[in-house]
Amino acid sequence: QLQASGGGLVQAGGSLRLSCAASGRTFSSYIMGWFRQAPGKEREFVSAMSGSGRLTGHAPSVKGRFTISRDNAKNTVYLQMNSLKPEDMAVYYCAAKEGSWATTPSSYAYWGQGTQVTVSS
Repeated sequence: QLQASGGGLVQAGGSLRLSCAASGRTFSSYIMGWFRQAPGKEREFVSAMSGSGRLTGHAPSVKGRFTISRDNAKNTVYLQMNSLKPEDMAVYYCAAKEGSWATTPSSYAYWGQGTQVTVSS
């Protein structure tokens, strides 16, 4: 089970940190990803991190502004979002998968409930 939190309203240029807490004892074996979905758009990849934390990936649109991290002792993955833009406004979802690296939403088996990020211009 995944529980995302940390969304909210922020002005353009501001920052937010999202958290996603996972239940279970094998958190470190999962690739954790963040995805987002804006109204009328498809769900898109934002960031992902391997179980060990050694491998990360970010969408080009957020590279240099967003940072993914994880604390396996706390079963939690984070998404630090800086320099937020109005186009970052969406519902953000955390997701988990086992096995090989992937960035497509359909590859992820487990999903949290989503947290709304609103960016005012």
